[in-house]
Amino acid sequence: MERRRVALVTGSSRGLGAAIARRLARDGLAVAVNGLRGDGQVDEVARSIADDGGTAAGFAADVTDARQVAGLVDAVAASLGPVDVVVLNATGPQPEAPVAEVAWQDHLAQLDFFVKSPVLLGRAVLPGMAERRHGRIVMIDSEVADRPPPGRSAYAAAKSAQIGLMRAWARELAPAGVTVNAVAPGFVPVERHADVPEEVRQAYLATVPAGRMGTPDDVAHAVAFLVSEESGFITGQRIVVDGGRALGG
Repeated sequence: MERRRVALVTGSSRGLGAAIARRLARDGLAVAVNGLRGDGQVDEVARSIADDGGTAAGFAADVTDARQVAGLVDAVAASLGPVDVVVLNATGPQPEAPVAEVAWQDHLAQLDFFVKSPVLLGRAVLPGMAERRHGRIVMIDSEVADRPPPGRSAYAAAKSAQIGLMRAWARELAPAGVTVNAVAPGFVPVERHADVPEEVRQAYLATVPAGRMGTPDDVAHAVAFLVSEESGFITGQRIVVDGGRALGG
């Protein structure tokens, strides 16, 4: 019997990551749910996937830490099997500040999630993918790379670097059967946006041609397409999930 493909979704204990994990499990993948140590939501999301008939397990690790990343990939392989799919979704605090107040350390904090973490995970999973001549990597970036609002310079710069990394990897890894793509959501309200004022939400909504806010499932659908078996001839691409907002008013 053919082995079930294994997907590692970083930062999947809540928000977009949890929706992506649930969708991939529904599509028949065994899913490694990831979050920080002490995050009880990790096992809760894995249990909910199992309750729905899917295959999942929770794995606590800081994906910006080299030693923890190595241990994470080994633990996933021992529990579910070798990693075939990686969805790089983990993020951290995204403070806002004027350019004159943004220190280099603030930039490094963002690069840790959007460049360092992909590099660490890539080094851990790519040898196995190359050996099997099959792999799918999807990076979750953001419309902010294209339309940076005031006060988000460190975040926008790191997301732009992530896009460059994705394209470079896609070119280099294509001969090994590994595709690398990105999904760029617009503003999709999740738990961490609970404090966003309603007037801010409404102002954003007014700029979306589709006339509604995006949902986590909208993003998960795009990821599911890119990690599917049938998407092997698609690499180096970036799907913007924003209801047409990038087209302008």
